[in-house]
Amino acid sequence: MPDPRFFQTLSPLTVAALAEHIGGEVVRGGEVVISAVAPLSSADRGAIAFLGDRKFAAALAETKAGCVIVPPSAVDAAPADAAVIVSGEAQAAWARASALLHRPIRLDRAITVVEAAEDDTVVIEPGVILGEGVRIGRGSRIGANTVIGPGVQIGRDCLISPGVTVGFALVGDRVKLLAGARIGEAGFGAAGSKAGPVDIPQLGRVILQDGVTVGANSCIDRGAYDDTVIGENTKIDNLVMIGHNCVIGRNNLMAAHTGISGSVTSGDNCIFGGRAGVGDHITIGEGARVAAGGGVLADIPPGEIWSGYPAKPLRQFLRETVWLSKQASQKKGAKESKE
Repeated sequence: MPDPRFFQTLSPLTVAALAEHIGGEVVRGGEVVISAVAPLSSADRGAIAFLGDRKFAAALAETKAGCVIVPPSAVDAAPADAAVIVSGEAQAAWARASALLHRPIRLDRAITVVEAAEDDTVVIEPGVILGEGVRIGRGSRIGANTVIGPGVQIGRDCLISPGVTVGFALVGDRVKLLAGARIGEAGFGAAGSKAGPVDIPQLGRVILQDGVTVGANSCIDRGAYDDTVIGENTKIDNLVMIGHNCVIGRNNLMAAHTGISGSVTSGDNCIFGGRAGVGDHITIGEGARVAAGGGVLADIPPGEIWSGYPAKPLRQFLRETVWLSKQASQKKGAKESKE
C-alpha cells in the first residue's frame, strides 16, 4: 500500500467497475472488491496487479493478488483464485486503475514553523512553504523559497538550500540539498496504448539516508511503487539525474552530469565519473568505478573499473583503443605511400 503520508487511497471498486473504466474484459471475479494496486510480487488479496512481460510468468503464477490484468495469451496462466481482466494493453490498464484507486496528497494548505519544527533551533528562511504533516528535526535550516511537500520528514542538522523542492521523501540527519535540487518528483514511466502513451502513476518514495549530499539542480525521482534509496554518506554532484526505484549504496560518489536510469542498484563505495550513464535494471558491484563518459549497458562486477561506450573493463577498453589507433595509423601510412 502506498505511504498514507503521501498518497490518499480512494474508494474501493469492484473488478467489473474497474474493467469498465480501464478498458478491459472481465473473465472471472467481477464481484471482487479491489482497494489498491501493487506489483505481482507484493500484491495481496485487496490489490490488482498486471503481467506486462512473459519473463514475469513465474511471478504471475505465485501472486497473491485479488485481481490480475493479463494479455489474452496469458489467461490460462493466471492463478485460479484470482479475478482476471483481459487487456491487450495490460500495463496501461493497470496505470489507469492506479489513478482510480490512489491520489497524491496535494499541497493545499501550508502549516507554520511551530507546527513543523522539532524545536526553536530550526531555521526557516523567507518564502519557505511547508505542507501538512511536515516534520523538521532540530538544528536544520531550510533555505529561502524552498517548498517542502505534505508528509515529508526531515532529520536533524540538515541544510536545505534556497529554491529546493522536496516531496514524497524521508530525509535522514545531516543531509545537504543544494540550490535547485528536486527530490521526489514523479519518475519517468509510460505504458503504450492505442490512444498513445499513458503515464504510470508513481506511488513510491525517496529515502535519503544520513549524511547524503545532493548537488545543485540535481534530480532524484521517487519510486514507481517501491522506494528510491540513496545510501549513507553518498555524495552527488550538480546536475545529476537518478531515476525511479534506484538503490544507491553507501559512500558512492557521482560527478556532474551522471545519469542513472530506473531500477539501478549500486553497492557501497562506487564512483561515477562526469557524464557517466547507466542503463536501467543494471547492478554495479561494490567498489566498482565508471570512468567519465562511460555508458554502462551490462552489470559491473565488484571492484572493476569500466570505461567507454558501451562500457567495458578498463584494460580491455585501452587495448582496443590502442589497436584501433594502430590500424588507423597503418592505413594512413599505406595511403600516403601510394600517393
